Amino acid sequence: MVMTAATATDGVGVWRAAAAATGPADRAAAEAGVRLAYRRAGLREPERIVWAGSPRAAVRLLRDDPDGPCGPRARGRGVRDAVRSAPWAAERNRLHERLGPRGWSRRWSSTGALLWETTERLADRIRTGLVEELADGRAEEAEVRLLLLDAVLGQHDAAWLCAFDVREGTPLDGLAAVARSAGWWWPYERLAVVSERPVELHRDEAGRLDRGDGPALAYPDGFALHAWRGMPVPAAFLAELRTLTPDRIREEENAELRRVMLESYGYDRYLRGSGAEPVHRDGTGVLWRIPLPDDEDVVMVEVVNSTPEPDGTSRTYWLRVPPDTRTARQGVAWTFGLDAEAYAPLRET
Repeated sequence: MVMTAATATDGVGVWRAAAAATGPADRAAAEAGVRLAYRRAGLREPERIVWAGSPRAAVRLLRDDPDGPCGPRARGRGVRDAVRSAPWAAERNRLHERLGPRGWSRRWSSTGALLWETTERLADRIRTGLVEELADGRAEEAEVRLLLLDAVLGQHDAAWLCAFDVREGTPLDGLAAVARSAGWWWPYERLAVVSERPVELHRDEAGRLDRGDGPALAYPDGFALHAWRGMPVPAAFLAELRTLTPDRIREEENAELRRVMLESYGYDRYLRGSGAEPVHRDGTGVLWRIPLPDDEDVVMVEVVNSTPEPDGTSRTYWLRVPPDTRTARQGVAWTFGLDAEAYAPLRET
């Protein structure tokens, strides 16, 4: 997806699309944006712009050959503060003075705040993945983290760019052009390294990385992150989800991974397959409890829809309830935000 330039302050929808864009970068537009961002900062344009297949590849270029064409002597000092931080701060101060505290708060609430949590969560996950993959020991971790401090986040800077006027001719137009066209990038005196965008991005309804049958985030050079509803998981673990058994779930020592297994396998299916016994019955349903080692019990209420389906059958539902639930009525009442004594439906549907 290629993001086109917008007039006036870009809408939230445009920047939401930019943050989630996958596929090849628009290299010509991105390189023009990089050069423009340098000029806006009062700097000479970089002598070279080098492309990388992912943020991982970019960090490796900058780290692995100190005397090479992307090493410290060849690239010069980092200029992120001049290119990104200073113009952002100046524009924010200008808007704050013009709109006042309340006006700025309203502006941010209706623009950048709508994207901030999602983009920051994704950026933090990428940083963590890079450190985990590239750092072997404290010295390497410190080196990787320092290089990440030099990065401008490109498309993942969409949240704060959304709040400003980024029309052509404004102080942030170069940064916005790169963000619409490419991924993360690293600005130095004589060199800029720019990363491709992901080729795949899978998220759940809450905006968390989420995929059960492959990488949730993948770049063209193979750098990938795997996650289940936001929780990082190994790639091999996801492959195992297709062959789970109740015994294998019980044997898993990692409580977080065991929860993922249960969600994938299905709590109701696990109940049937593990020989669980009901602990309480009443007119609302049946309460089931599954003790798990080194974890809180899984407690569920089995309820039957009193309204028949078109074919005459009645659908059964399984409701996850707090582990201290003692009766089926208490559990069903909890799903409505009520105490058991207050739950007295006139008609159950």
